[in-house]
Amino acid sequence: MSDEIPTTDNREPALVVTSMIDHVLDLAATWTTWDGRPVRADERVYTPHKAIRRVTDHLIDHLAEVEARLVGNPTIPDRWHASASTTPADLAPFTDQDLNEARSRLTRLSRIWADRLTALTPDQLDRSPGEGWTFRQIAFHLADSAYYADAVGDLSAVGSDR
Repeated sequence: MSDEIPTTDNREPALVVTSMIDHVLDLAATWTTWDGRPVRADERVYTPHKAIRRVTDHLIDHLAEVEARLVGNPTIPDRWHASASTTPADLAPFTDQDLNEARSRLTRLSRIWADRLTALTPDQLDRSPGEGWTFRQIAFHLADSAYYADAVGDLSAVGSDR
């Protein structure tokens, strides 16, 4: 993922975020067959749990930023270890129950993001208060969170080489 200013286009920001979450959940639906081997991507390793954690953390981090900026509060610095850390929980099997938990969590975050972004005027999206990217740019940046799920990939073909 990059810290460069995100490129935007004419898509609705809410749809950009919700489409990314739908994509992540579509991939996650194939992860209950994961064989326990972490997947290498760009000098890091990813697992189903780590991908869900990273997407969720990224959504929460930027949601906190947007909400703070809207009310004129300072943002809370990001202290996540991000994808540099792989926890023991990240290495656990990804079960049907884990998939259900991920669906519940990410579906709720999708709704929150959709509600927040659609409530903003075009001017608020493009001339956002405070320091940092515009809220439209943040939405398009969040679309890059699909990277974590794409790193794990579609595991529906059990036994296929990675």
